Amino acid sequence: MPTLQWLDDEQARRTVEKVPYRMLQPDDALSCGDSAAGNMLIQGDNLDALKSLMPYFAGRVKCVFIDPPYNTGSAFEHYDDNIEHSTWLSLMYPRLELLRDLLAEDGSIWVTIDDNEAHYLKVIMDEVFGRKNFLTNFVWQKSYGGGSKAKWFVGLHEHVLCYAKNLEDFPEMWLPPDPDAVKKYYKYSDEKLGQRGPYRLQPLATTSMDERPNLRYPIPHPDGSVIWPEKQWQWSKDRVLRALANNEIVFTDKGKKITVSYKQYLRDEDGDERRRKPASIIGGHYTQHGTYESMDLFGLENKFAFPKPEGLIEQILESSTKPGDLVLDSFMGSGTTAAVAHKMGRRWIGIEMGEHAVTHCAPRLRKVVEGEQGGISEAVGWKGGGGFRFYRLGEAVFDAYGEINPAISYRALAAHVWFAETGTPDCCDGKSPLLGVHNGTAYYLLYNGILGDKRTAGGNVLNSAVYAGLPPFDGPKVIYGEWCQWGEERLKREKVAFKQTPYDIRVR
Repeated sequence: MPTLQWLDDEQARRTVEKVPYRMLQPDDALSCGDSAAGNMLIQGDNLDALKSLMPYFAGRVKCVFIDPPYNTGSAFEHYDDNIEHSTWLSLMYPRLELLRDLLAEDGSIWVTIDDNEAHYLKVIMDEVFGRKNFLTNFVWQKSYGGGSKAKWFVGLHEHVLCYAKNLEDFPEMWLPPDPDAVKKYYKYSDEKLGQRGPYRLQPLATTSMDERPNLRYPIPHPDGSVIWPEKQWQWSKDRVLRALANNEIVFTDKGKKITVSYKQYLRDEDGDERRRKPASIIGGHYTQHGTYESMDLFGLENKFAFPKPEGLIEQILESSTKPGDLVLDSFMGSGTTAAVAHKMGRRWIGIEMGEHAVTHCAPRLRKVVEGEQGGISEAVGWKGGGGFRFYRLGEAVFDAYGEINPAISYRALAAHVWFAETGTPDCCDGKSPLLGVHNGTAYYLLYNGILGDKRTAGGNVLNSAVYAGLPPFDGPKVIYGEWCQWGEERLKREKVAFKQTPYDIRVR
């Protein structure tokens, strides 16, 4: 597959392996509501933050939505959006790699961008996510019109590049019916209005060239005559007879011809509304809407520059997630993605390096928890609730020499060891030396007095006494510790592979 080349591109492709794992330090003063809700607002460089999330969330994120700086040469108050082309590509590449690894196998990533970098971004996303996993380039109509001062043309659109983590596992996407289309087309009602809503008429005959004799039969008219299709009907005879019995077939006299239609109700027999597929052109949600929403939240002087409207994010999350799914935005901006995800009952992680993580994101999400009624709130019936924890990036798990930072807790190191060994996110509770069992092998960590004795020889060294106190497992075991007093024969007999901390722990 062709790949894109730019200045220092090889270094950009090796960046992720050099990024340290850092601690996430909660700040209760900026947190709000239910701390157990699982929502995280992280202030710090998003490359470091994404790497720090890997031991806990690799393969668990259902949807990534990011609105990175567009590299337009403009100067925005909250972003440096005038990054040289090669630098921009080097900024994006390693972040896309980490986002890919955080995505679930049935997850998707959506990236907004304009024409300045869209086609270069498409090539590097082909490389990172695989060209076969490209879903489409959604074209977002960002503006009503205008542009009288434009020299050549009026720019009304931006791009939303969408990739699946694994297209074979990616589910179908659906949206609820368009309210405007419902008003326009679903104009009729009958005795089923309460249960199935209004209906529209759809032709029962088909012009398909696929000849199927079983679909060519007469339909009885109420006047006793029969009606034949010019070619064939869409439905089987049994289905039509059931529809006739249920008053769901309509005959219309058009002069010398009688047409046969069926009632297409807004809701099916179970009461579920008829859904629609997302269109590749997204309209009805404009930049102006996002600006008005930002003004309502922060006032005219503190409004955010060109925020995405809540309705745009709602449509994306509606089509790609369900309640309870985890949504991630690593270019959080003013917090729109997190606000929309919260109102829609999704869990979320937002990352923002700027001070507006404090001045815009945290206050906005506090208002969401308290039940603010802007944006999509009324449409989704949002009344408030939930909560989030605010985090800052703390110290690295390992220092420059690969030594374990003495301030690191057992829980943090255990998560790192488990992820380094299994490639799966954290599964231990931080209260046991047994981290878990993966593919038939048990993993243990002796560190920081986990066995209750903080003396080195009393808990961090593998010997007979310590081994007797470990949770038993009848199978191969990997045990991390500061030292091992057993010889090779004993290790083999007990099916133990001993690894010494910190030297045998993969630092990155």
